Amino acid sequence: MPASSLRLIRNTAILFKQEVNYGADPTPTGAANAMLVSNLSITPFSAQNVDRDIIRPYLGGSEQLVGPRFVQLGFDIEIAGKGTVATAPNWGPVLMACGFAETLEATYRADYTPISTAFTSGTIYWHDDGLRHVATGCRGNVVFKMGVGQRPVMSFTFTGLYATPSAQSNPTVTLTGFKTPQVVIDVNTGDITLGATFATTGAPALDSGTPFTSQGVEIDMGNQVDFTALLGGETVELTQRNVTAKTTFDLTAAQEVTAYTAVEATTLISLGLLHGTIANEKTIIFCASGQRINPTKADVGGKRMVAFDWRMLPTTGNDEIRITTSF
Repeated sequence: MPASSLRLIRNTAILFKQEVNYGADPTPTGAANAMLVSNLSITPFSAQNVDRDIIRPYLGGSEQLVGPRFVQLGFDIEIAGKGTVATAPNWGPVLMACGFAETLEATYRADYTPISTAFTSGTIYWHDDGLRHVATGCRGNVVFKMGVGQRPVMSFTFTGLYATPSAQSNPTVTLTGFKTPQVVIDVNTGDITLGATFATTGAPALDSGTPFTSQGVEIDMGNQVDFTALLGGETVELTQRNVTAKTTFDLTAAQEVTAYTAVEATTLISLGLLHGTIANEKTIIFCASGQRINPTKADVGGKRMVAFDWRMLPTTGNDEIRITTSF
């Protein structure tokens, strides 16, 4: 009998390292750059093929010529701080490759805010039980998922430059830098607060505002990620973003009326959420200027709730959202 060809999906290792020069492999290692992930997806070979469409004296198709090729990859990473004050979490480089800048404030926190130029990129090694895919020049999009009763996660999708896979043994990975997250439930997570300001001095906090009972929030950075094939240099570029969100609130009749008035008037308001109770593992997600649109009635176990879509807008620029962790 032939030897077993069993390869296990769970025997997958994901390494991610920020690039110094775009598209140049910085050689991530299992000891320093392994990511603790779930919900894996990969399209290892996407190509812009060219059909020959040749004419012959009989019917039938013709082969396609393989054109520019790229890789698409996706995974989730749990949201939790590093556990050490004002220290970047291990997932920082991954978030930065989705159009964020990292700022470390020495006393309390690590901040992540959007940028519009000088985007970073990363190399992903995707070890698939004996086969290694390498994607350089990776840039992508992220969705922050903070739904009640769920793990808090960042759901990443990346596009990168293709390289021919190779047979490689999986590396030994070190994952101790990732902290176990707290589930998004009432005792771990504050109410969604509308109309608050973010405290930029002292310990991070949401000042003032009105708390609302909700089912949590999902925020999509809406990055436009384009693979561009050029002679002399293929690239993956971030060319636009459109930050959106979804919420479902438990409102009184009077609060619902007020919400409709705000929708009609295009009233902008901030949205913030504090998650976590463990020191140096907490996270605040704060959007300074949001427009509520598309109110819909929601039936949650027979309970009347009201759902809204949101457009998260810049005020002075590059400030649609702030992710603050540690403290």
